[in-house]
Amino acid sequence: MTQKEIRVALIRGGTSKGVFLRDAELAGFDPATRDRILLALFGSPDPRQIDGLGGGTSTTSKVMIVGESSRPGVDLEYTFGQVSLDKSLVDYGGTCGNLTAAVGIFGINEGMVEATDPLTRLVLFNRNTKRTVVAEIPTTGGVADPEGGLRIAGVPGTGARILTRYRDPAGGVTGRLLPTGNPIDTVHVGEKTVPCSIVDAVNPVVFVEASALDLTGRESPAELSGNREALEALETVRDEAAVLARIVESPGTAAAQSPGVPKVAFVSPPSDYHTVSGDRVRADDINVLARILSMQKAHPTYAVGAAICTAVAALCPGTVVCSAARLDGDPRAEHTTAITIGHPVGTMRVELTVEYQENGPPNVVEAAVERTARYLMAGTAYYQL
Repeated sequence: MTQKEIRVALIRGGTSKGVFLRDAELAGFDPATRDRILLALFGSPDPRQIDGLGGGTSTTSKVMIVGESSRPGVDLEYTFGQVSLDKSLVDYGGTCGNLTAAVGIFGINEGMVEATDPLTRLVLFNRNTKRTVVAEIPTTGGVADPEGGLRIAGVPGTGARILTRYRDPAGGVTGRLLPTGNPIDTVHVGEKTVPCSIVDAVNPVVFVEASALDLTGRESPAELSGNREALEALETVRDEAAVLARIVESPGTAAAQSPGVPKVAFVSPPSDYHTVSGDRVRADDINVLARILSMQKAHPTYAVGAAICTAVAALCPGTVVCSAARLDGDPRAEHTTAITIGHPVGTMRVELTVEYQENGPPNVVEAAVERTARYLMAGTAYYQL
């Protein structure tokens, strides 16, 4: 095997960590060779990814491929890949909201776009979902400034506030906010018939009521990881939903063909609970409780794309999320609505700009989430094919 060089940056975006590369680093390679390079770079397939840059978890085994854009009104465009730990697979089926917060930082620091201190506003085009995201990034001296007072659940310390605004997020993967056209579908888990809601906003997610699977919605990632029966049931739900949403064609194939989407989450009404660090979250401070899986494992926090999807689902009449959520007043009376989700390490707030219709689900104009992000390293990486 010949060792080869490639320029990369390792960046934390929100509660994820990923390898960022410029388009030029992979130019000229066909898709199969590109994926072989990425798998070798991450050290996959291997649960520890010991021979590569991957972190051994789904939230630290992600890649962003970023380039300048010739699209009118767009500054940068990017492709997200979820690099599997146990398969020779890079899944491009959705996107990553956490790492999206770092795309603009990478573009600025790599000289692909110019900063406009003190706040640089960039329009990003996601090639996975064909949607645009507006990122507002604090900058100083022409580079991204990581210093700031924003604290987000799941990340120690504070950082600069990066606001990401997802324009028209509905149907990015399946083409429809409700891929089946229904707010409620049913799937089968053993002898149980389980109601679920399949919603596609930023990323598609299938939601079930926690109690339908004998869960509470307050489970920690460790508790969920130790509950094999629940994990298998949730993957069964995800697999059947993937067929209903036409993401895969045949039952039993989602784990191999589309491990990243749809994601599967379970929700319950607000209640007091303690985070993994022991902090108390009060029911009055959240609109809904939720837990989610990523690549068939318990997610340690909550995915940003899924959080937006959860917030949107809370405003869709008839969905299991809408039934579980506690909303203050009538959200239809307001053009802008904030939904706060309680997850294993704290809370996440999503602000939605919505146009309501007489019949059917709302039209989501924009979804906004604030994150922090930080360069961890940049330089030459080595891989072997």
